Amino acid sequence: MKKEELCRRAREIRENSYSPYSGFRVGAALLTKSGKVYSGVNIENASFSPTICAERSAFAAAISAGEREFEAIAVCGGENAFPPCGVCRQVMSEFCGPDFKVFVLSENDCREYTLGELLPEAFGKENMRG
Repeated sequence: MKKEELCRRAREIRENSYSPYSGFRVGAALLTKSGKVYSGVNIENASFSPTICAERSAFAAAISAGEREFEAIAVCGGENAFPPCGVCRQVMSEFCGPDFKVFVLSENDCREYTLGELLPEAFGKENMRG
């Protein structure tokens, strides 16, 4: 799958966002190594803590379907491009290496990063003792 197609899907799915409090719609399209794409949107909650980001929503869908290997994710938040939050970066690092591609989109732009650039010195399985 081409980067452009993954980015298009992220832009389209953001319309399904449930964001009545912030009005900030975010969509994500996650490409697995098997070639499947899983979508996610941000889902807000009145108490805010249970809110889930689009990136984690996409990972949850893919993991629930049995996927464990991922190629790239495209994230679109609208007019301005913004990278995934720290919690989403940490979730990505559980399943993806530092070369995992992260496409950060605005309505007219696409920036490309690796997870290693966005989360250097990630805390991972190798840091666990026991």
